[in-house]
Amino acid sequence: MRQRYRALLPAVSTVWLCVLTTVASAQTLENTAWNAVEVAGASAMSKAIAAGRELHLVFSPNGRLAGADGCNRLTGSYTLKGEAITFGVLATTQMACVTATDELARKFRSALAGTSRWTIRNGRLQFSGATGKPLVVFERRREAASALLGTTWQLVEFLGGDDRRLKPDDPARYTIEFAANGVLAAQIDCNRGRGSWKLTPPGQLDLAPMVLTRAKCPDGSLHDQIVRQWTFVRSFVIRNGHLFLSLMADGGTYEFAPVPAVSTPSR
Repeated sequence: MRQRYRALLPAVSTVWLCVLTTVASAQTLENTAWNAVEVAGASAMSKAIAAGRELHLVFSPNGRLAGADGCNRLTGSYTLKGEAITFGVLATTQMACVTATDELARKFRSALAGTSRWTIRNGRLQFSGATGKPLVVFERRREAASALLGTTWQLVEFLGGDDRRLKPDDPARYTIEFAANGVLAAQIDCNRGRGSWKLTPPGQLDLAPMVLTRAKCPDGSLHDQIVRQWTFVRSFVIRNGHLFLSLMADGGTYEFAPVPAVSTPSR
């Protein structure tokens, strides 16, 4: 009996090896989004990086990718063949950044250019080159609908792609609420409105046009700009307790803070 058991061991090991290989090969990058945590063995975190421009990649199912290198947003293409990966030409915006983030961005782009293989181990995505040494290590972006559902925010400022900053005279007059069933309620200065919101894989935010009241807001209001740009919002991130809504094509970012809770007077 013992000899028969020993004879079965190689066959059992082979079966498990096939199972593990199948599970590993079933993993894909399509419809996933990742934040870089290490580049060339060093931390990819920096307080100098603007919100929404953290080193990250979003892999669409059509072979297209988008992301940011810590300084500029980038777009391009990728091709997968098993654990082999190749990137097409990556186009970037042309923002001027501080020296620290510019150097980190250069290292990130260089690492992508040298990447030939990818693996996911212990929930982390790892890019490596010909030597097998890790070039970039990523963690999954955690931007789920639950992070927005039931939250209410008021505008802090708008930072344009040209670094122009605009602040509302009264942040409490610029609020958005992400309600259930994809319903969105807003106050845009002198008008109130309703619309809808949804997340589209992998982690992009779609905002439908709002139906607004028709009051004429005073000169200097941010009303017209926000309404005009509303449907150009493409992504969001919650960072240090603030919500950042980023426009397409590096058009700028709206920063929101949580609406302060209203205390109920004790009787």
